[in-house]
Amino acid sequence: MRIEQGSSSGSAVFLFAHQDDEFGVFQSIERDRARGLRIRIAYLTTGVSDGRSPIFRNAESLRVLSSMGIPAEDIVFAGSLLTIADGSLSDRLTEVVHWLTDWLKSIADLERLYVPAWEGGHPDHDSLHAAALIAASRAGCCSSLRQFPLYNAYLRTGPFFRVMCPLPDNGTVERVRIPWRNRLRFLRNCLQYPSQARSWLGLFPFAAFHYLVVGAESLQHVSLARLRDRPHVGSLYYERRRFSTWQQVSSAVNACLRNQPAGSVAIQGIE
Repeated sequence: MRIEQGSSSGSAVFLFAHQDDEFGVFQSIERDRARGLRIRIAYLTTGVSDGRSPIFRNAESLRVLSSMGIPAEDIVFAGSLLTIADGSLSDRLTEVVHWLTDWLKSIADLERLYVPAWEGGHPDHDSLHAAALIAASRAGCCSSLRQFPLYNAYLRTGPFFRVMCPLPDNGTVERVRIPWRNRLRFLRNCLQYPSQARSWLGLFPFAAFHYLVVGAESLQHVSLARLRDRPHVGSLYYERRRFSTWQQVSSAVNACLRNQPAGSVAIQGIE
């Protein structure tokens, strides 16, 4: 479907756990801007650990997003406001749900809502996925929610992983084609996170293959039922890297679900 410039109004909200997670939806950001939507972005961790300052990571994402036409006033570093360190989002899930619920309710013109996929790549990604689904149910905007893959270890062994590849168990895939004029520009964006050079040393070759060969982003609906299941069979990437375990993440998610008001997540719009 061809999207007309400025053919809509309203807001598209993108939720990220870390500063640089936006690489998974550069084209979706561009597409929604072309539709005339206001792009609003929130980061739900500081992106750093051990009490270090997030100022450098914040500045990197601000620079990239500014080059895409996103003003700083539409970017919220909620993780800094809540002092949620990288890797600890599952420990603060209830607080994140409360903050997201209030923030989403304040956006009266919300049309689309994006969150990292339930895929076992990073515990913060899966935790944010669960928090966004619960908060969206409270705010009454589940029908607008879509998930996007970043990285996962599905059908991979050892240290290997897949980048921007959707899991079959997450359902039907909506492909967002990336025009050739954007692919090299988005790859250059991926080189604008020097504080994460070590991570991008491993990510960049796979991201380059995806941008240049696959040439599309993937979006999928969300599912409340999926929060009860391991993202995929076999060991999860964050288990292999010893960032966390499925037991720790699922326990935090289940505890948060049990604390929801009766019927608050079992509403129309969650598939």
